[in-house]
Amino acid sequence: MSQTDMSIFEKLESEVRSYVRSFPTVFTKAKNYKMWDEQGKEYIDFFSGAGALNYGHNDPHMKSKLVDYILSDGITHSLDMATTAKAEFLTTFNDVILKPRNLDYKVMFPGPTGTNTVESALKLARKVTGRTEVISFTNGFHGMTIGALSVTGNAFKRKGAGVPLQNVITMPYDSFVNDNLDTLEYLERFLTDGGSGVEIPAAMILETVQGEGGINAARFEWLQRVEDICKRWGILLIIDDVQAGVGRTGTFFSFEKAGIKPDIVCMSKSIGGMGLPLAITLIRPDLDIFAPGEHNGTFRGNNHAFVTATAALSYWEDPNFEKGIETRSKRMFAFLERLVADYPELKGEAKGRGYMVGISSEVDGLSPKIAAEAFKRGLIMETSGPKDEVFKLFPPLTIDDEGLEKGFAIIEDSIKAVLGAKELVTS
Repeated sequence: MSQTDMSIFEKLESEVRSYVRSFPTVFTKAKNYKMWDEQGKEYIDFFSGAGALNYGHNDPHMKSKLVDYILSDGITHSLDMATTAKAEFLTTFNDVILKPRNLDYKVMFPGPTGTNTVESALKLARKVTGRTEVISFTNGFHGMTIGALSVTGNAFKRKGAGVPLQNVITMPYDSFVNDNLDTLEYLERFLTDGGSGVEIPAAMILETVQGEGGINAARFEWLQRVEDICKRWGILLIIDDVQAGVGRTGTFFSFEKAGIKPDIVCMSKSIGGMGLPLAITLIRPDLDIFAPGEHNGTFRGNNHAFVTATAALSYWEDPNFEKGIETRSKRMFAFLERLVADYPELKGEAKGRGYMVGISSEVDGLSPKIAAEAFKRGLIMETSGPKDEVFKLFPPLTIDDEGLEKGFAIIEDSIKAVLGAKELVTS
């Protein structure tokens, strides 16, 4: 078989492409936590489609259900018309996910991406409250369309808007300055003081663990206090679970262990099961006040994604699935803590929760070098944070012990290689 000329992407694809630069090969096949390129080289995937492939690549149960549905001439595209695939997803999601967690939400289908669900949440919050302002938090990332970008902290991405991003107040996330500053006392002072210049907002929006912002995990106590402030001031609490949800932090919703119940929840990425585009916005029933068609999207009826999303929920019917995530999560974090201890040259800190963890290095440019070295050795891993200071581990929830250990070995070998090369240069 002839090999693909990589220059095709340089000649014909926009300069905005990014992951192809980080992982410069042509992939042809993938299964669970493994990927293969045209040369037959095998890679361990600690990236999981940036959290869109929590169940790994080409899950056999989902694939079988989807193939059967396609071969039976099942509906593909339906806007928001009623279909059997949609009905089965709604029923299963309610029975398997919402009811056991004592959660009562209406399900809205916006467009099929993460930024679509955020846009719908912001729009609804403003409509419900009649207020315009929204409080977001430092290092938050919520999407690339104008509304979602306005509540995103990253300066590089914000500049891409080309227009002023307005009606948003940015407040410090948990431990943004240091562990001693009470960021919520600071926030509430702005709400209380009539001279602060801050209006009472329609909503607060946050990620319980910030993915693109640097794997910053908010303490459960901090999240509980945010909820309390929102209730006392009549502010809607929006949790963006696009990346941190669907088991990524150890439980289906990232906020479960904090014991809070957001007013609105944004979900996308792995809610579709095997990478098919799907997004949902979960709305407290009394907030469900959009008029028919007031917010819509042509591809909100992606029935293929409904089929795989429903099949994916079968994992959550088995309590051992969640227990397995918790067990391996502890191993993963212990591994990162050992690396920090064994390699002080990293000047690192282990961060995150669940399968959403990484090491933040104080050494400029070190994390990207480690990720690049890992790719050469057969591991796909990306970086995050304002300065790409974190290399992060995002393996599929379905990875086995062998896959984890192989990935760990490649990461440690990559650290040794990068640190060794640095020592040679400086000696």
